[in-house]
Amino acid sequence: MHRLAFWLALSLGGAASPTGAAPSVLWTGPYQDVSLAPVPLAAPAWLPAPAPGRVLVWAFATGTCGHERWRANDDAAGTEAFARAGVAEMLRRGQDYVVSTGGEAAGFLCDNDADFARFVARYQSPRLKGIDFDIERQQTPAQIDALAARLAFAHRIWPALRLSVTLATHAASDGSGRNLNATGDTVLAALQRHGVAEAVVVNLMVMNYGPADARWCVVKGGRCDMGASALQAARNLHEQRGVPYARIALTLMPGENDVAGNVSTPDDARTLMAGARALGLAGVHFWSVDRDQACPAGEPRVSPRCHALPGVPAGSFGRLLGGE
Repeated sequence: MHRLAFWLALSLGGAASPTGAAPSVLWTGPYQDVSLAPVPLAAPAWLPAPAPGRVLVWAFATGTCGHERWRANDDAAGTEAFARAGVAEMLRRGQDYVVSTGGEAAGFLCDNDADFARFVARYQSPRLKGIDFDIERQQTPAQIDALAARLAFAHRIWPALRLSVTLATHAASDGSGRNLNATGDTVLAALQRHGVAEAVVVNLMVMNYGPADARWCVVKGGRCDMGASALQAARNLHEQRGVPYARIALTLMPGENDVAGNVSTPDDARTLMAGARALGLAGVHFWSVDRDQACPAGEPRVSPRCHALPGVPAGSFGRLLGGE
C-alpha cells in the first residue's frame, strides 16, 4: 500500500492510544537551522554522537502542510529532494530526529488531516521521533485551532511520536507567575478544546526575556540569570497553568541572545540541565548546533553561526546539555 494511503487508512480505522501518558525519557539535543546546512543536514564535527533520547530537531518547515518549504528558494521538487536526503542521512548516522515547523520568521499552516498525513509521510522513518509546531506570531486563532486539530489527529494515528508546541515565555520572579504571552494562551486553549492538552509537550523558548527586571526573569548581579530563569519559567508554567513537569521542555539560546544583556553561559547550561533532571522535565534543547562555537572576528553580536562567548570551545553546550 502507498504510504499516504496507509496512513489515511489508519486515520479511519486505527485504535486511539491512551491519553495523557507522560514522556518517560529526558530528551536532549540541538536544533539544526536547515537554511545554513551546505549539504542537507550535514553534521558539524561537534554534534554529540547519536544515543537513546538524543534527538536532532530540524528547523523549520514553513508554508502549508503537504506543500511545505525548508528554504526560501525551495519548490516542490526541492522539498522532496531535501526530505529524501535528510531521512537517508539520519538513517545512515543512526540519528533520531524531530521535524519542527513554523519558527519566528515564518508560519506553518495545516487545515486538514489528509495534507497533514502527506506531510508526516514525507519524513517518516524508524528514526522520526516527533513533530513540533513552533508557534510564535504568524498564525491567527483559527489557524492555531487548526494546528491543534492536527495534533489530535496525530495523537490518534501515530501514538509513538512525541508531539510538541514551542512557545515564547517570560520567567517572572516577582510572584506574579507571568509566563506565556497571548499566543501561548491561545495555543493552550486550543489544545484543551481538541482534547490533547495532556498529550502534547510544551517546549518553552527560555531566551530573550527582556531587561533585567523581576517581571520578566530571575535577576542576579544586575542581569537576567538565564539558567535560573529557565527553571523559573518551567515552574511558572506548572504552577500557573497546571502543565505537568513531565510535559515541559526547555530550549536555551547559547551565548548572546537577541535581547542585549540576555547571555547564556556554560554555567547557565549546567544549572538548566541539573534542574531539568531534578524536576523531571520532558526535554532540554538548544538553538542551535551551528551556534555552538566561538565567533570569528567580524561576526555581529548575535550570529546564527556562533555564540559570541570568548574562550568557550565548539561543542561545549552540546556536551553540557545532555551530550555526555
